[in-house]
Amino acid sequence: MARTYAGILGPLAFLTVLARGLVGGGGTEAVLVHAWASLLAFAVLGCVIGWFAERTVREAVNGRIAAELPERASAAVSLPGGPSPRGG
Repeated sequence: MARTYAGILGPLAFLTVLARGLVGGGGTEAVLVHAWASLLAFAVLGCVIGWFAERTVREAVNGRIAAELPERASAAVSLPGGPSPRGG
């Protein structure tokens, strides 16, 4: 997820700065330097945001699974034909 966010935010910043340079009439070299700097900065920012997003999703899924496992285990034991509590 981190690479996806970096791959979206970096080029988006690059294109935004290029468009601003075209509209504002800045010098070609200065606009390109700012565009590349924006690409790198926003790619790093996107990578950090994506890493936090992936971590948050994983923790939420792990928490949900951890909460459901005891419920499923107790439901399986109480079903007819399910495993007996004595293991036989």
